[in-house]
Amino acid sequence: GQESIPGLVDYAIKNGDKKYSYYREHTHALASGVDAGEVMAELMMKDTGSCRGAGGSMHIFDKKKYFQGGWALVGEQLPYACGAAKSILLDRAMGLSDDDDVVKQDVAPPEDDDRISVVFVGEGGAQNGRMAELLNAAAKDNLPLLAIVIDNGRAINTFTQDIAKNSEVYNQGKHYGVPGLLVDGLNAVDVAKGGKAVIDYIRQGKGPAVLQVHTYRFNGHSPADPEHERGRKEEKSWARAEQDPLKFFEDTYTANGMFTEDELKAAKKEVMAEVKASVKFADESPMPPVELAKELEYPDAPSTDYNTKEGPAFADEVNKRTISDGKMATVQAHLESLRQKAQAGEISIGDAINLAIHEEMLRDPTTTIHAEDLQAGSSYDIPKLTQQTYGQIRAADEIIDEGHFIGKALGEGMNGYRPIVELMNTNFGIYGMAEISSAGNTYATTGGQFDMPLTIIGAGGTAPNQALGAEHSQPFHAYVMGIPGLKIGTAASPDAAYGLTKSMIRDNGPCFLFAPVKMMKESKGPVDLGKCMPLNKAALLHEASADSVASGKAVTVLTYLHGVKESLTAIESIQEEGFDIDLIELRCLKPLDMETIKTSLARTNKLAILDESTKSGGVGATISAQVSEELFDLLDAPVKRLCMDDAPVPYAESMEKAVVKRASDLIEGVFDLCSGNY
Repeated sequence: GQESIPGLVDYAIKNGDKKYSYYREHTHALASGVDAGEVMAELMMKDTGSCRGAGGSMHIFDKKKYFQGGWALVGEQLPYACGAAKSILLDRAMGLSDDDDVVKQDVAPPEDDDRISVVFVGEGGAQNGRMAELLNAAAKDNLPLLAIVIDNGRAINTFTQDIAKNSEVYNQGKHYGVPGLLVDGLNAVDVAKGGKAVIDYIRQGKGPAVLQVHTYRFNGHSPADPEHERGRKEEKSWARAEQDPLKFFEDTYTANGMFTEDELKAAKKEVMAEVKASVKFADESPMPPVELAKELEYPDAPSTDYNTKEGPAFADEVNKRTISDGKMATVQAHLESLRQKAQAGEISIGDAINLAIHEEMLRDPTTTIHAEDLQAGSSYDIPKLTQQTYGQIRAADEIIDEGHFIGKALGEGMNGYRPIVELMNTNFGIYGMAEISSAGNTYATTGGQFDMPLTIIGAGGTAPNQALGAEHSQPFHAYVMGIPGLKIGTAASPDAAYGLTKSMIRDNGPCFLFAPVKMMKESKGPVDLGKCMPLNKAALLHEASADSVASGKAVTVLTYLHGVKESLTAIESIQEEGFDIDLIELRCLKPLDMETIKTSLARTNKLAILDESTKSGGVGATISAQVSEELFDLLDAPVKRLCMDDAPVPYAESMEKAVVKRASDLIEGVFDLCSGNY
């Protein structure tokens, strides 16, 4: 019942336009030029599918056709399409375009570049808050963006008007100055004409628009849907008889002599031949190899040496034409000041990250950054001077909704750019869990077609005496541990923050760096300038003495974030008790450096984890399980988990002690392990 919409796509949408659909995207893909055989093979989970069988029915992608999904979470595609539209403006501003392999080259788009970004959403999904964010962002930046609202009267099986006060989605943009048009999906010609008018409006640079197409869905949301939903049997019978766009088109244009019955039969025969050929192709195609699943985990192997990665050859040329001499002089003076602090051991964690970001944005002009309060430097100066240097096109202040601008960054990442998202406090990322999850899945889901060079950075964790209350003290690093495809790092020193930031920005997959919220300005030290750190290695910060190891009085201590400071503080007291520790900073929570842990446990045979996450589902729980499974023979005692209690973190210091572990707990834990008090 919705065939007029792919008809419009075929008629008025170009190959270079960026297309974002939802999980009913088969016809949108076909109308965008995705090969029918590859679509069918993807549905049949074959290696010849558009995504090698990794995406399936809900996730069809084709990089060279700029068909960019296929997204399963309702409304999530909306900010991605915003980011894709922003990438078109970036191309024009930077003088860059895609080569035949869809890789950025130093060739400006043609003067008549009229590409647009197209996003499909149902009228039920358009009630999602993401729609308001899309309209705001698209209007603010005058994005070349078309929202096609497929209005079939149902939000899954619920009659939309039962749950939505206003079904006139095309009018939602009025408050933002975004025009809209409503067309009847029964008449494919009206949809084509009306849609073409809206698309031409956008191509002329006049900004975003909404096209609402009123249709009827003949079938249920899925094979499991009840056919007895309110009035649907009678309605469906009526719709199939009176609201079928194909029947209406055929009847109308055979009646007026546009084509004959024989020509219609010949066309249908041609269509069916292509369908049969696609089924035959899929049937005869092989299944993907089992090894492919693990190969698609990360675009860049965990062992990658990021120091050997070269920046774009066009960097100097692009910087010269996009950054004025005055701005370049200002930022270089700023960088020189930070480097002097780094060499003197006086640079903070926030400033070290800021230094790394500027170096990488100059090294690779496709690098962008998004943050709240960005132009003011945010809370810890991480994005300081980025907008003043690179302009709003590359350094964007964002509305206070992390899901929206993480989603925009994802759209940029799919279109040749290398976005950084600064979260201020990482707990705010809770608003963006859907987008973070999809960022982790993208490379695999697309069969390796789309890298996702997205770096998320923020201050997080829970320090003793933090006094920030429960919502600002959540272990978000533990929450995201279960998202496939993410590389997750922590940095408790300026050197680690600098080196990990540089590596993450250069990585072609999604990375998340957590820095300790209460140490962002107070922790200062030297930085190994110009050096990228590995994203799969822990750091041995203190080694237990040979005597303590020989006498069985040494313990391996794993920790991260504020736990590093607490552990370093505890070493002297531990040694006074006659014990010692191998102190290992977990700079990579995922992938976990089991080799370094194994080397230490082979010496100490005892393990304590000072963990800044909860007992249930925390980082320490994951590590403890992995150690028990893989290194059990090296343990002479149970793993000692010194983790946060499952209770929310209180504001008052007197109560917080019952929840958040600290140096005194580590001292007691080491004593217990070495004394046999399990």
